[in-house]
Amino acid sequence: MKTKALFSPNFNKKKRSKKSINMIIIHYTGMQSERESLKRLTDLKFKVSCHYFINKRGEVFNMVNEANIAWHAGLSCWSKKKNLNKNSIGIELENKGHQFGYTNFKKKQIKKLIILSKILIKKYKIAPKNVIGHSDIAPTRKKDPGEKFPWELLSKKKIGLWHNLNSNFLKKLKKNRIRTSQDIKIFISCLSKIGYCIYPKISSLIYSKTVKSFQRHFRQDIVDGKLDQECLIIASNLVKKL
Repeated sequence: MKTKALFSPNFNKKKRSKKSINMIIIHYTGMQSERESLKRLTDLKFKVSCHYFINKRGEVFNMVNEANIAWHAGLSCWSKKKNLNKNSIGIELENKGHQFGYTNFKKKQIKKLIILSKILIKKYKIAPKNVIGHSDIAPTRKKDPGEKFPWELLSKKKIGLWHNLNSNFLKKLKKNRIRTSQDIKIFISCLSKIGYCIYPKISSLIYSKTVKSFQRHFRQDIVDGKLDQECLIIASNLVKKL
């Protein structure tokens, strides 16, 4: 795949082994323009970068060598692993994000992301459950790539994890609240198996934000941080596909 080289100084100079890379983490830039995004990603004082940046026109910029650790994940956790920069390839998509006017991702942009992701998945043998968003690994801090990101479309291209439940069946379960402690325990157990770092005795705020992160990824039309039957059924189905 054709890429443009655009160097970022924000990475660890020591190279990592190919075996250590087992995740793709997808972000949006959350800034008002491509120019502003690239300026930040290449400015040493901000200490942030990514391996690849894809603009709205579908142009792909290689900013950090895959063998180096880019600074994109921050404080993060997935499948009981923490500080995931060392284990991941970070991909930034140009999008203003929730703060500046969140919009749908462009078709050309997603097309290039699919091509790039397939190359990386094959090269590093990345499992479907490990193609994730920034909010999945840092639910208390991040919302990206958000509820407009086409996870279901990517799954049809064999990228990432998705359920196989009928949409009409799921509609009947929306907003049917779960209140029993046993169902909440089952849901938390499912999220943990999927990869979310969530535990039975977490605070209500962290629980709610983790549920929102799950919804942004797997149940995108309602993101309210409240567990309902639809979320529980989706989580249970995803576990069966691991």
